[in-house]
Amino acid sequence: MSRNIGQQDLRPVTPEMGVVVHTSAERRLAAEHWLLSTLPSFGRERARMEWQEHSVTLLPLGTLFAAVRLPGPLIRAMAASTKPADVDAVLKEALQGGPVICDRHRSRYYLLVPASVPRTWHEAATDWQAADVAVIGRGTYLGVPRLDADRSRSGIGSYWAVSMESPAVLCEPLHVARLIAAGHELLAQAHQLDAVDPTASVTGLRHDARK
Repeated sequence: MSRNIGQQDLRPVTPEMGVVVHTSAERRLAAEHWLLSTLPSFGRERARMEWQEHSVTLLPLGTLFAAVRLPGPLIRAMAASTKPADVDAVLKEALQGGPVICDRHRSRYYLLVPASVPRTWHEAATDWQAADVAVIGRGTYLGVPRLDADRSRSGIGSYWAVSMESPAVLCEPLHVARLIAAGHELLAQAHQLDAVDPTASVTGLRHDARK
């Protein structure tokens, strides 16, 4: 049964008092502004152009955020898979949505963490160097992909394995430390199995670990 649509029907839906609703596009734009605020005002337009033309731009670490670099084999051991979709899903769950950048060419992952982490983790970071884990902060630039770059985009070197959903939302250091410890232990177990039976392989992970 049809009825006439009056002016009252065309009113926009209004959220309840005290409830603020943001669309995903609004959150992404806010996250973009937050990331670009690491640059002086004259460099932000250049960075936007680089995002448009090259899908990646260099942003300085150590002011608003730092990064923990993890090797691909460690992450794949944690995910028990070499499939990017599986790896990204495990990262998102383990880090509870904290943002992660994947560098396809170098098979590395960059977990964005609070800017204080390089200072507070100095001793642990030294111990992790042998495992190709690095804590990167002030004085370093990181290639940051445009916020809509995900693994489905072909032809780009870096993408968001776990997207940055909102500004200033970073990986919790405790979650990162637990991920590193678990991945390191799994890699050590894989190397031990390799020593016993070099021809054995479980989902290709030991093969990856030797790369």
